[in-house]
Amino acid sequence: MDVSAAAEQLRKGGMVVIYDGDEREGEADLVFSAKSATPGKVERLRTDGGGLICAAISKADAKRIALPFLADVLERDANLRGMVYKKTAYGDKPAFSISVNHRDVYTGITDNDRSLTLKKLDEVVRERKGDFTKEFRTPGHVFILIGSGLENRRGHTELALELAEQCGIGGVMVLCEMLGKGKALPKEKAKAYAERNGFIFIEGKEIIAGGRT
Repeated sequence: MDVSAAAEQLRKGGMVVIYDGDEREGEADLVFSAKSATPGKVERLRTDGGGLICAAISKADAKRIALPFLADVLERDANLRGMVYKKTAYGDKPAFSISVNHRDVYTGITDNDRSLTLKKLDEVVRERKGDFTKEFRTPGHVFILIGSGLENRRGHTELALELAEQCGIGGVMVLCEMLGKGKALPKEKAKAYAERNGFIFIEGKEIIAGGRT
């Protein structure tokens, strides 16, 4: 699959399916730009994806708004530091930061609320509108992930951010794992889902290769 096709779909506000790779999680995520978040898209994530709805931001953007990795925060607590993942089952440090709600939501969990939180987060990160600590509250219902760069980590967080850079949109990317019965949705079923719905299915190795050209 040509990376340019996936990039074009994202530029138009569409959704793509990213499969990280057989050697890693072996999972497919539904992905789109937070700039184009709508209640309908959030509904699709929770009904067709079923995993955790997250917002990925780059390490540089996280640094600019002084956003830490959650593991680093927990390491400072003597009671909790022993619980902190040093590495995941597939060998990576977790990408999780804090979870947030925008200050204008009600409960934060509805499709409308999470859509608003995602769009406002993109405004703070991409357009640099508003103050992060004044616009958002934590804990919330949108989980922020911080990218470490493909040279350090090759998870969905980094792959989605890399694809966003390749297509020139940057900002915040929305991710949600596609789940099957008891485990991740198999690759071929994720690919078939993408084809049925007119989404581009792309593998991590293709995104990595696209960034080298």
